[in-house]
Amino acid sequence: MITQERADFINEQEIEGILSAQKRPEPARVKELLAKAREMRGLSINEVACLSLVDQPELLAEICSTAKQIKEEIYGSRLVLFAPLYISNRCSNECTYCAFRATNTSLTRRTLTQEEIAEETRILIRQGHKRILAVSGEALPQQGFQYILDSIATIYATKVGPGEIRRVNVNLAPQTVERFRQLKDAGIGTFQLFQETYHRPTYAAVHLKGSKRDYDWRTTSFDRAMEAGIDDVGIGVLFGLYDWRFEILAMMQHIHHLEQKFGVGPHTISFPRMEPAVGSDIASRPPHPVSDADFLKMIAIMRLAVPYTGMIMSTREGATVRRETLEVGISQISAGSRTDPGGYKDGEGNPNGSQFQLGDHRSVDEVVRDVVSLGFVPSFCTACYRTGRTGQDFMDLAKPGEIKYHCHPNALSTFQEYLCDYAGPVTKSAGENLISIELQHMDGQQTACALPMLNKVRGGERDVFI
Repeated sequence: MITQERADFINEQEIEGILSAQKRPEPARVKELLAKAREMRGLSINEVACLSLVDQPELLAEICSTAKQIKEEIYGSRLVLFAPLYISNRCSNECTYCAFRATNTSLTRRTLTQEEIAEETRILIRQGHKRILAVSGEALPQQGFQYILDSIATIYATKVGPGEIRRVNVNLAPQTVERFRQLKDAGIGTFQLFQETYHRPTYAAVHLKGSKRDYDWRTTSFDRAMEAGIDDVGIGVLFGLYDWRFEILAMMQHIHHLEQKFGVGPHTISFPRMEPAVGSDIASRPPHPVSDADFLKMIAIMRLAVPYTGMIMSTREGATVRRETLEVGISQISAGSRTDPGGYKDGEGNPNGSQFQLGDHRSVDEVVRDVVSLGFVPSFCTACYRTGRTGQDFMDLAKPGEIKYHCHPNALSTFQEYLCDYAGPVTKSAGENLISIELQHMDGQQTACALPMLNKVRGGERDVFI
């Protein structure tokens, strides 16, 4: 697909100029930027570039501690949990880093039927999930785009006892405005799309054929989504394809473009780092590998730069790295993930059908227990989507700090549901103890909201939110 609309808001020359002009910043400059960041009004592209060159251990520690402080101020102890649901791994593109690429004969291809999607959904519901990210390769089956709409409807219609999926987010190929309107009418939450790399020469080198070769069509996807009324979009880069410093500055340009044109930036930023994938040599040997130290620094800097944006960490990363990212800015994680169609029913999943190699193989209950041990409240809340607190409306509550009077009580309510319906004995005991601690630290207004909600859930009511 060729589009006449160019993504000129990504200015590579400007980015290269900023990076080449930067020098290792003096400690006084870093402290000045951190003081500005603590005001929670964000940072400029030049300021992000400056912090990206910090390598002194004491200053890096201060960057991370400031990011943690800002995250706690905005999100408190909440940590949103979700799971991906891969409905198809058929793809018409040739992306050298991805197992789904069209010519990969090592991959077992599969497109789930609606009953198979319902079965995968039932398994996720039994695990305690309320929020799903539906993922599909970029080749539609015979039913065309209707297959995607039918799949969303199937997920929403599937119930198991008191459990259900309350919000379906989607990760799909770029769409036309009309199809984005259909997705909105289908009731999706966030439309998520990864640019993979903002560097045009690298983008051309790793996308050999298919509609994904069109850089501009992909990069302007969120413009079309927002024009169609989808005000929650999720961006991301596949770190390892090009210099991570370039990528986060380009991401900042993209964020600023959306803010200027639509009044609100992305709802989430994802931080996938390249992992081995079946049939891909480049995935095992990233051309621009990102060390763990740089990975954490990057996430912390982005938390300082766009403080109110949700930040997502997938199960590409192992448990240790995931724990560390929670301390520097991550506010959403996947749990118990499978990245192949039918992977939840298959148990461990099919490595020859997966998009990439998982780093965290723990069950949902193990992840929840670990998160609780770190002092975070696992949240399965979807209330904002269903009450219209999205896009600019969400930011209008978040920036003055009012959102915590909704989110924290809602998080506790959904966590209580998990403890009542799905948690193992050890997790349930630890979770109930954490809820008691959280109630002690809440202010009066939050407690007045949370206690009645918790009592309703303990009494058998479900989906209690404000």
